Amino acid sequence: MSKPLIQISDLNKVYKIGTEKVIALDNVSLDIQRGEICCIIGTSGSGKSTLLNMIAGLEKPSSGTVVINGTHVEKLNESKLAIFRQKNLGFIFQSYNLLPTMTATENVAMPLMFSSIKQSVRDKKAREMLKKVGLSHRLSHKPTQMSGGQQQRVAIARAFVSEPCLILADEPTGNLDSATTVEVMKMMVDMVRKNNQTMLIVTHEPELSVYADKVIHILDGKIDKITVNKKDETEKESEIK
Repeated sequence: MSKPLIQISDLNKVYKIGTEKVIALDNVSLDIQRGEICCIIGTSGSGKSTLLNMIAGLEKPSSGTVVINGTHVEKLNESKLAIFRQKNLGFIFQSYNLLPTMTATENVAMPLMFSSIKQSVRDKKAREMLKKVGLSHRLSHKPTQMSGGQQQRVAIARAFVSEPCLILADEPTGNLDSATTVEVMKMMVDMVRKNNQTMLIVTHEPELSVYADKVIHILDGKIDKITVNKKDETEKESEIK
């Protein structure tokens, strides 16, 4: 087997609140392979979002290591982290995080702004991505002119436009109805499979776990168990319905 894309070793995160110590992550070790879709699932306060933040380099661990694509994320300073994220990570959030004053095309093109790509090329790539997610008729629309499902499709296009090796999705369907959830999840899975990318989905919704190859259950800051799915997409779609 090839070297894992993500290698997490003995990861700990302790928050100090006054004289109290709160353990958010407790000696977590985990390998995630290239091309895997993993669901990190747990209740509120279980540590799943903290784990995602560590992987994204948004927080520093108290101890332990996070290695992504051969890079020790926990050792990078802010400027190097920004470059690393630009080259390797795509983000999808529950609240979409679109800029309200920008059109769909401008929002999707944003991750390409910090590269040496010309604006005309950035816009072309953004339009192509929006067409792939079924929004060719919304290229010039702003977020307030789109439904929640359409806004999330824009967010998906933005995450994929720079062709990152890792997609991080934090409660990506939390604001969507069940029918739109199926559409959005199937779209993300199809795109990840086609591009041989890795995706981590953080959620408290057990229904989303059927889309993953591997399901990581987090409880009280520890990995409680890991289960492996071996179902095809038809079974997954019918099961979530």
